[in-house]
Formats: sequence, structure tokens, C-alpha cells
Amino acid sequence: MAEVWCNGIFLDESRATIPISDRGFTLADGIFETILAIGDDPLWLDDHLQRLRAAAGQLGLHVAYDDAAIGAAIAGLLTRAGLDRAAIRVTLTRGPTSQRGLWVSDNPGHPTLLITCAPVGKTAPQRVIICRTTRRNEQSPLSRIKSLNYGDNILARRDAIASGATDALMLNGNGHIACATVGNVFFNLDGAWVTPPVSDGILPGLARKRLIERLGVREESLSSADLQDAAMAFISNSLGCSPIVAIEARTLPRVPDESVFSIYG
Repeated sequence: MAEVWCNGIFLDESRATIPISDRGFTLADGIFETILAIGDDPLWLDDHLQRLRAAAGQLGLHVAYDDAAIGAAIAGLLTRAGLDRAAIRVTLTRGPTSQRGLWVSDNPGHPTLLITCAPVGKTAPQRVIICRTTRRNEQSPLSRIKSLNYGDNILARRDAIASGATDALMLNGNGHIACATVGNVFFNLDGAWVTPPVSDGILPGLARKRLIERLGVREESLSSADLQDAAMAFISNSLGCSPIVAIEARTLPRVPDESVFSIYG
């Protein structure tokens, strides 16, 4: 049985409990980070923790542990798990409250911080559709942080699976391509790599940042029609890059030089 770290304690996952009034459970009032670990090395840890704290500041969430304590917890889980490749998830919620309601007078003073570790394999090629049933809200601050509220992404992925695809490209309110359900997207147009800008309602991914620098990527708003001219495409997130091999009915070649993905070590 795997171990987890919850509010300062290592324990078997079967013994880990979250109060039923925890606002992360009742209202998705929280944030998270997913970190790739190669052996005992969590990639980009400082950047992940900086982003976690920035998102916590936006939502007014208290992080009760410093970076050293969180890093030690992650190191402990990796040692216990002994995995070659692992996904570390750090989840922070506002914590339990004794009252009902969207906002309450006894603003919780005991946030929940949970860290888990799970094996992760290599990413796979993706066949995507363009989701037409739900959209990314580029006006919302939540579009630019890793909020626990993934309802729209779940609906989009559900549509993709129902259509025989593996993922979906999400549009924003202006009809621009924003992202995949769990990652940033890159398209090769006229020999150059292009990705949507943060203003189109995307998470400023840590892998995205590194790929922009490595590939000289241009940030530009894209319509679904623009994708008809894409020669290649891929999805990136903190766990890896996945080539897009089909956009709806159109087949794309795989990215020929996958050394671009070497940012993951």
C-alpha cells in the first residue's frame, strides 16, 4: 500500500482522511501541482512551489509549511516508493469549516495539504477533437492557475472519448484555441512553432515556458481554421509531451525530432 503525506505526517493511504466539510471536497476550493520525478529527483521543484504559492495568494489560501518542509515530504515519499518515474501531486485546500455556504464567517484556519506519489509511464500519441460543448473562460483568473475546478476539462475529455478520440482542444469565449484538457498545445505552421498566449485563457505551464525558449515558439491566437495548416502538433504538461497524430478527421505526422522533449531530463 502506498504512503502519503498529509498535514505533516507520513501515513498509509488507507489511513489518510479528509473531513467531510473540507472545502476542497465540497466546493473545489483549492489548488494543486503535479510534479514529474525521475528516480529521487523532482523536476523543476522550485518553480512548482513558487507557482503553488502564487496561486494560493490569488485565492487567499494559507500554506502552512515552508518549501524545505514540502521538499522533505516529497523526498520522503520518493524514497518510500522507489519508483523510476513518479507523479508527485501536491494538493492544497482551504480546509474544513463548521458552517455551510459559499463564504462563511469562520474562515477555515486549518488548510489541508496533501502530497501523494504514483507511478507514471511515458506519454502516448493523441487523437484530438475540437470541443464544441464547453469553453475555456479566458476572463477568469482560474484559467491561469491549477485550480481544483476541472469540470469543463472533464466534460471536454468526455466528449473526446465519446467521439473515439483521446483528448480535446478547448476553445475560449472568443473562439480561439486555448489548450488541451490537461496541457498546453503547440502547432507547427509554415515551418515555425506557435502556441496560444496566456491571455487566451491558458495555464502558463512550466514545460511550456521551457519549450518556448528551446524552440523559439511564437505566441499567437489561433482559430480552429488555422489548424488546417498545421504540419505537426503536440501537447505538453509537467509529466511529458504527447504528439498529436490527428485533429478530428485530419491525420498529422508525428513530431520528427522528439529530442525537443529532452527538457524532462
